Amino acid sequence: MRRLQPWLLAAPFALLPFFPSFITLTAVTVPGVSLLPAPLAWALLASMVVAAAIALTLLLRRPRNLSPMLAPLLVWFGAALLAALLGFDPKGGLLFIGIFGLGIVWHCGIWAFYADPLARRVMLWAFLLSGTLSAAAAIGMVLLRLPASQYTIGHGRAIGTFILTGELAGYLIVFIPVAYAVATATRVRGLRALAWSGAAIGAIAFALTFSRTGWIGLAAAAAFYLATTQAARARYALVPFALAAVAVVAFFNVNHNPSENYTRLSIWQATLEIIERFPLTGVGPFDFATAYAQVRLPDGEPTAFHAHSFFLTIFAEMGLVGVVAVVWTWWRFAQILRAAIAAARPAHARLALAVAAGLVGTMVQGLIDTVSVVIFGLWLPTMALALVFARDGLGEDGA
Repeated sequence: MRRLQPWLLAAPFALLPFFPSFITLTAVTVPGVSLLPAPLAWALLASMVVAAAIALTLLLRRPRNLSPMLAPLLVWFGAALLAALLGFDPKGGLLFIGIFGLGIVWHCGIWAFYADPLARRVMLWAFLLSGTLSAAAAIGMVLLRLPASQYTIGHGRAIGTFILTGELAGYLIVFIPVAYAVATATRVRGLRALAWSGAAIGAIAFALTFSRTGWIGLAAAAAFYLATTQAARARYALVPFALAAVAVVAFFNVNHNPSENYTRLSIWQATLEIIERFPLTGVGPFDFATAYAQVRLPDGEPTAFHAHSFFLTIFAEMGLVGVVAVVWTWWRFAQILRAAIAAARPAHARLALAVAAGLVGTMVQGLIDTVSVVIFGLWLPTMALALVFARDGLGEDGA
C-alpha cells in the first residue's frame, strides 16, 4: 500500500476534470451535458473510495502527522450531516457529503505524504498534465462545436469535460495560478515547460468560457497575488479588476442568453425567504430545489438547484450552524496559512500565496455563483497544497 500511495494520491488530481459527472448520480436534473455516462461515473467514484480507503489506512498508522485543518474540516462535515438529517430529504445530499468526506482524506493525504519525493512529483505532474489536457480539450470542443448538444446549451462557451462553463472557469481560477507559480519556481525543465504550457492553454480556455463571474474571480486572484508578493507593485493590484471590468462590459452578452441576466435576482429573493423559514439548520444539503418551488416569486425563475451564491446556498441549506462551521474553517485556514508563510522561505511563500490566490478567486466567484466542483473537488486539496508549499516548496529536487 505504501508503494501505491503516491499514485493513488495523484489519481484524484488527474481525474478531477471528470468530477462534475458525479451530479448525474443524484436525483438532480443535470443542467448540462455529462461526457461521462453514469456507469463510468460510478466506477470513477468507486476508484476514489478505494484510494481514500488506502490513504486512510496509512494515515491511521501515523496519527501525529495529521493536517492542522482536520478539526475544522470535520466540524464542517458534521454540520452538513446534521443539516441533512434535519432537512427535507436526508438521503438527497448524502452522496456529496460522502464525497466531501473523501476530500478530507485527500487533504490529509497531501499534507502527510507530500514530503515524499515520489509522491510530490507524481502529484504535481498529474495536476498540471490533467489541467493542461482538459483546457486543450475544452478549446478543441468549442472550435469543433462538439458535442453539438453541449455547444448549444453553453451558447458556444468553453465547457470541456465539465457540466457547466462556470465549473471550468472555477477550476482554471485555481489551476492557472498554480501552473504559473510552478513554472517560475521549478528547476526541472520538463515540469517548467508543462507548467508554462498549462498556464497559457488554461488562459485561452478561461477566456473562451466568457464567464463573467469567472473573469472577476481570476482578477481577484491576480490582485491578491500582486498585493502579497510584489510589495513594490502592490499599487498595481487594482489593474486586474479594471481589465476584468472592461472585459465584462465589452462582452456582457456575448455567448449569453440575455434573458438569463436577471434570473439571480428572483432566486436571491426566494433564498432569503428560505433562510427566514429555516434559519438554524437549513433545508438540507441539495434540498434547495424542493424549498425553492414553494417560495419562488410568481414571475421568478421556474426552477433553481442552488442560490447562485455559495454563501447564500450554505445559509439556505445548512442554516446558521453551517455558516458558522464554514466561516470558522476558512478563518482557521487563513490563520494557519499566515503563520506558515511567515515562517517559510521566500520562494516557498510565493508558491503558497499563488495557491491562496486561486482560493481567493474562487471565493469571489462564489459571491454570485455556486460551483460544485470547486466546493467538493478543489477547495480541500488546494488548502493542503497551499500549506505544503509553504512548508516544503517544490522540494530539494524542484519536483
